[in-house]
Amino acid sequence: MARIAGVNLPDKKRVEFALRYIYGIGPSRSGAICRELGIPEEKRVFELTDDEVLKIREVIDRDYQVEGDLRRTVSMSIKRLMDLGCYRGFRHRKGLPVHGQRTHTNARTRKGKARAIPGKKKVTK
Repeated sequence: MARIAGVNLPDKKRVEFALRYIYGIGPSRSGAICRELGIPEEKRVFELTDDEVLKIREVIDRDYQVEGDLRRTVSMSIKRLMDLGCYRGFRHRKGLPVHGQRTHTNARTRKGKARAIPGKKKVTK
């Protein structure tokens, strides 16, 4: 089992897909890493040599911010917005959608489970 950036990559998956298990590496970055190192598309993680694993690890450490460092950067950016008191920081603080999405209906993932409002009942005619 290859361990890169503190993440155990699944042995049976193709390298391009296994690299996506690392936080901060998605489809385009994993493809770019494989092309840069000349790793064939059909190669699986268990077929990688120690030298190839070392090269992948070096490229990721050198060129990309991943895992803990990236998580820290993202959380510091959100904290900065909240400290500034700007609109986006206010939305983060209140747990509402940040990028202008509709909240009258939907937005349940961000807002949480619907709560009943006391004293508000539907009027029947």
